[in-house]
Order: sequence, then C-alpha cells, then structure tokens
Amino acid sequence: MEAAAERLLIRRAKAGDREAIAELIRAHHRPVEMFLLRLCGRPDLAEDLAQEAFMRVMRSLDRFDERFRFSTWLFTIAKRLLVNNLQKMKPASDSELVELRAAAYTTPATENEALEESALDRGMLTTALGSLEEPQLEIVLLFHQQGWPVHRIAAQLKMPEGTIKSHLFRARRKMLAAIEIEQEHATQKLRHTRETADASRVMTRRTHESTTAERIA
Repeated sequence: MEAAAERLLIRRAKAGDREAIAELIRAHHRPVEMFLLRLCGRPDLAEDLAQEAFMRVMRSLDRFDERFRFSTWLFTIAKRLLVNNLQKMKPASDSELVELRAAAYTTPATENEALEESALDRGMLTTALGSLEEPQLEIVLLFHQQGWPVHRIAAQLKMPEGTIKSHLFRARRKMLAAIEIEQEHATQKLRHTRETADASRVMTRRTHESTTAERIA
C-alpha cells in the first residue's frame, strides 16, 4: 500500500470509519501473522498475537504519528508482544532468540532472485531460515517477506545501513549453504530409495523365476 493511501486510510479509521479499519486489518493481518510465525514457529501463538497486536493498535490509533509507516508501528508492537509472551513462559534465552530472529532477510535484488530459485521448496526455505540467528533472521524476514527497503530496516533496528547490508550478505551465504546441504541429503535419500526399490524388484523377479522353474521341473 502506498504511503499516501495508507495515511488517508488511517485518518478515516481515526474518525471511526469501520470500513477503513477493516481495510487496514485486511492489508496487514496476514503479513504480521506470517512474520510472527517465522519468529516463533507456532501457528496458534502467531494468530493470537497478531489479533492482540491489532486490538492494541486500534485502541491507540489516535496517538499514531503519521510521519512513520503504520506497518513499522504494527510490527514493532507484534514483536514486543511475542517477546513478552515468551519471557513469561520460557527462559530469557528463548526471547533473546526471537529478538535475533527478527532482523535477517535482506540481500540485493539479484541475489534475492538466485536465492528464491534455490529455495522454491518450502521445506528448504524453512531449513534455510533455520540456519540464521539474530539479527540476521529478522532482517531477512523484513527485507524479503515484508519488502522493506534497507534504509527502513536500518531505522527500525537502529543500525547503520551498511550493517544491514552486511547482515544480508552473510545471511544469504548461510542460507545457500544450508540449502545445498539439504539438497545433498535429499539426493542421497532419493538415491537410497531408488536403490532399495530396484533391489526389491530384482528379488521379486528372481523369486518369480525360481517359482516358475520349480513348477516346470
């Protein structure tokens, strides 16, 4: 959504326009939920926290500063809710992991195309993301999944743009390495499956031939 259109929509929502509120939720609910899911790996928790994030945002909409992007504000609230939730239920190290996972999906466009071609399979993409630690994971998610530009991620995470680009470059190398390992394992597994199937067919054929020979004899 363009920034100008988003500001107009927010002003309508602030004025109590129910359709504007519904449109804001439709535009951002899925991206926020998927962002949370990538961070915590739990669909139920991601869904609950996404809903809670929207409720908090709507209650505080009149205080929203239009100089900033609505999605930046929303994602910040959603991530904080997740971290707070994990801090209550698990050791601090787990919430720190989420903090790490909230900044790592960024590389130049040409590298992004190569990465997507190598990770078309969802399982491989999951494996690739699992190879990342914070802040690279969050950066990658914001850059590739949410389409945030480097300068916006830098402002959000309070890091220099050069640092963001460096994280993206290193994240890409880690993800490609993880994908290559996963592909090798998949190839080996497929080879083993085929060899087992071939051996089974040979054994079946030999058993059939032996049975036929005994009948003839």
